Amino acid sequence: MGTMHRSGAPRRTNENAKVIITTILGIVFGTFIGITLPSVSFKINLPSALISSLDVAISDGKLLSGGDKSPEDFGSRKFPEIYVPTNPRGAELLPPGIVVAKTDFYLRRLWGEPNEDLKKKPKYLVTFTVGFEQRNHINSVVKKFSEDFQILLFHYDGRTTEWDQFEWSKSAIHISTRKQTKWWYAKRFLHPDVVSAYEYIFIWDEDLDVAHFNADKYIQLVKKHGLEISQPGLEPNNGLTWEMTKRRGDREVHKDTQEKPGWCSDPHLPPCAAFVEIMAPVFSREAWRCVWHMIQNDLVHGWGLDFALRRCVEPAHEKIGVVDSQWIIHKVIPSLGSQGKSENGKAPWQGVRERCKKEWTMFQNRLAEADKEYLGRMVKG
Repeated sequence: MGTMHRSGAPRRTNENAKVIITTILGIVFGTFIGITLPSVSFKINLPSALISSLDVAISDGKLLSGGDKSPEDFGSRKFPEIYVPTNPRGAELLPPGIVVAKTDFYLRRLWGEPNEDLKKKPKYLVTFTVGFEQRNHINSVVKKFSEDFQILLFHYDGRTTEWDQFEWSKSAIHISTRKQTKWWYAKRFLHPDVVSAYEYIFIWDEDLDVAHFNADKYIQLVKKHGLEISQPGLEPNNGLTWEMTKRRGDREVHKDTQEKPGWCSDPHLPPCAAFVEIMAPVFSREAWRCVWHMIQNDLVHGWGLDFALRRCVEPAHEKIGVVDSQWIIHKVIPSLGSQGKSENGKAPWQGVRERCKKEWTMFQNRLAEADKEYLGRMVKG
């Protein structure tokens, strides 16, 4: 027994030494593995398309986490390979998180924090196509719109800075191109993605008297009656063309009317229903997205468009209407007509009017041809 006790001591000493050495080697090896693990793991397990992306993120981790690297470091950084087919057209090479597909007309400061720029965001957009000669009238009209409305002026006479005599003009948006119509401006500057921040878009002429109009109450009635396309009622004795747009004094809103015998083949169709004029239309954001695409790029007067607006809402005879209790007066000032050119002995306004009528026919023909082509493809399958 004594011999066995004495001979076991060296063995235990050797085993203890082995354990210590193994432990030390394990720590060293583990440390080495821990240092090299990220790159080894990624290179073994992930597709090659992601290796470069992750390597960039790891090697540039300080930059991505808000480090203090210089602009030169950011510019020389390798970006990951990206292709996202669900991004907006043309933006497929960008990470979705950086894509901003829409914009607005909100004015921004040149200083401070971006999230502190706006004390209040206007909910509605009001546009007027104007000449400087109508400045005093427009000044009175704009005062009918509260801070919830962003004012945008399209200047067909090229005069913009003079409008700064009015305080509200300094926070309005001004776009100037000579001798153009409001539909020309609308097609180029009111793309649905540009005006998507606004619930309703007013596209108005400059010669509208608003003495009996309150914009906030108008919006309330439009929402109450579910109107996607609307206009204020017109004073019956001034510049009235259609019975549908005539103001009725016994109601808030109307959506249909009685026209001259034979004018309406269907009581739910224009000009007896589903109809407003192009002088003072108001569009919901959703309706405008459709209408904008229907506006022809080269037909600038918009004649005939009012008869086709019903294609953009369903059911049109319920969602298009006239707001009677907030009404306007059409002053019939042919200011844009004077922007025409005298040719063949005709007054400038005569050439403008002829173009208007011609465009109405052209628009009708284009729409009919588009319908025919579509239906033909459907029949062929």
